[in-house]
Amino acid sequence: MSDVQPLTIRLSAADNVVVARVNMLPGAPIGVGDVVCQGQVPRGHKVAIQPIAAGEPIRKYNQIIGFATVDIAPGDHVHVHNVEMHDFARDYAFGADVKPVDYVPEAERATFMGVKRANGKVGTRNYIGVLSSVNCSATVSRYIAAEFEKPGALDAFPNVDGVVAITHSTGCGMADSGEGYANLQRTLWGYARNPNFAGVLLVGLGCEVNQIDFLLEAYGIERGPMFQTMNIQGLGGTRRTIEFCRQRVMEMLPLANEFTRTPQPASELLVALQCGGSDGYSGISANPALGAAVDILVRHGGTAVLSETPEIYGAEHLLTRRAVSRKVGEKLVERIRWWEGYTARNGGEMNNNPSPGNKAGGLTTILEKSLGATAKGGTTNLVEVYKYAEPITAKGFVFMDTPGYDPASATGQVAGGANVVCFTTGRGSVSGFKPAPCIKLATNTTMYEHMEEDMDINCGTVADGLETVEQAGEKIFRKILEVASGTPTKSEAQGFGDNEFVPWQIGAVM
Repeated sequence: MSDVQPLTIRLSAADNVVVARVNMLPGAPIGVGDVVCQGQVPRGHKVAIQPIAAGEPIRKYNQIIGFATVDIAPGDHVHVHNVEMHDFARDYAFGADVKPVDYVPEAERATFMGVKRANGKVGTRNYIGVLSSVNCSATVSRYIAAEFEKPGALDAFPNVDGVVAITHSTGCGMADSGEGYANLQRTLWGYARNPNFAGVLLVGLGCEVNQIDFLLEAYGIERGPMFQTMNIQGLGGTRRTIEFCRQRVMEMLPLANEFTRTPQPASELLVALQCGGSDGYSGISANPALGAAVDILVRHGGTAVLSETPEIYGAEHLLTRRAVSRKVGEKLVERIRWWEGYTARNGGEMNNNPSPGNKAGGLTTILEKSLGATAKGGTTNLVEVYKYAEPITAKGFVFMDTPGYDPASATGQVAGGANVVCFTTGRGSVSGFKPAPCIKLATNTTMYEHMEEDMDINCGTVADGLETVEQAGEKIFRKILEVASGTPTKSEAQGFGDNEFVPWQIGAVM
């Protein structure tokens, strides 16, 4: 590649805007014909390369991202001051882009050092979890886990990664039926069976709406040595519950320690795809690079789950074209329509995105953000669509309906069975999602260098012209295998992941 890179990036010959690679000053050459910048344009933001009349579409990625509100001249900054969004026709073309997957022969597929469970599932970590069924048991759950954070507490159990409290702020003051209740129950049971947990204690208060016995009955769950339940009221209060549960964890630890890492095929990986703090580079570097890694993972028999329905809004037609059947494609469209109704009922709209930070980073409309976010899903077929926290059973590229709010979205994915999270960020998000390790992918070199202690991989090399999307994707895939084998991520090393369990709350608080 050339050492001298143009000041802008053009993503498609059909586009009428380019993206500033650096902060641009008036008179700076755009790199398209003799067009020069007409004013200051921050890096990551868009510049017009041809006249765009008021009402005409703005095109990026060879897709419509909005419409000009005024006449825009070549060299003008294109952003919220001169762009609006309104609806326009899209062709869902169910299955039009479905293509055979070039699977790697089984004997040649990648492997990682995983933790195989008795049910055949494979974990990338080996935790014991203390789950609260309700907010009222959250503090006690944290106190139980804290007993095993003391120096030397786990020295006799080197194969155990830790005892982690998974707590939340709901479980009572809610209806005992309907979508919100079903979401919470699916989420709790999904975490309890995530292969990154060797054992689980489910701790309740006793009088809450979300009764533990109702959960067990609804899902046909049986208690055993590595899945135990208890209520604070039944055990006689806080101190007695902490002591009782400490003993139960002590009994689990030797059993959990018997699990050791052994070579496992990459087909046992279920990777959650996330983005947060996105910027104008997200759809250029980290997101398509993660998409390239997803394509590799799928070829090796693995699974990746794209989510955040409000953040694929306006780009859903790119996914329906990849749906393996009309039924799968229509499942996605039904979720889009549900969200339109949901936001309308609550006095909102689907274009309440991008966030102020996204806009500062160069994203103008939800259409632009969605087109970039969708790139995380790569190019292979969409094989299934799941509701929030449903168990993911299909292999390949799938979609799960979740909010765009990162913690709530990742919570649903981990409940669905994800054992690794890959998270792209342009502004610099810091978070983790225990029990799944979280790999942070920076979209631009400036932020990566500024926040290197939090970022695992710099995908800004793509925007810098130092690496292709495919090369960055291969690097991400190798990092996934490394982390799945036990190497801590930057988030894990800093202790993130205890506070990002956020089940999606739907319905009235009563």
